[in-house]
Amino acid sequence: MTAELGEQEATEAELVAGFRSDPDRFTAVYDRYFRDVYRYVAGRLDVQAADDVAAETFLVAFGQRHRFDPARGALRPWLFGIATNLVARHRRAEARHYRALAGAGGATAVADSHENRVVALVTAQRMQPQLARALATLSAGERDVVLLVALSQLSHEEVAQALGISYGTVGSRLSRARGKLQHAINQEAGNG
Repeated sequence: MTAELGEQEATEAELVAGFRSDPDRFTAVYDRYFRDVYRYVAGRLDVQAADDVAAETFLVAFGQRHRFDPARGALRPWLFGIATNLVARHRRAEARHYRALAGAGGATAVADSHENRVVALVTAQRMQPQLARALATLSAGERDVVLLVALSQLSHEEVAQALGISYGTVGSRLSRARGKLQHAINQEAGNG
């Protein structure tokens, strides 16, 4: 078994122990989670900003690796929490991005394979402007919860860990956001 294969198969506890004893082993964390973090960030910001924010997420995580406490949660939600905080710094760009999507009514770059982009564009093109306008109406906290669930497929518990909020707050924000999104989309459909 090669060292590289061993790192791919490493459990989360082994990853944490590894980068605590040898900072060079933090690359295994990057290798395992970068794609997920990148896709989440790319769904929140434009693709160019996603490159920078995803990379910055791991830079911050590396700098704070000694502060990671497995007793408080897993690595994945911890990384998504850092990414969400960095996205918050880019909120103005995010709001402009959603306004542009709403006005464009067409295709935008999606972080994934060509086939996935084609499928996503064909199936979502019609609802994209309404969804973008609806997302822009949510509070920052509601938008964070919805997008962590929708784009990153985090569980309620993982979202709570990522954002440092209670499980119940995740549920209430998600419920409020879904209601607002449904109302906004229904209004759009009635006006269209």
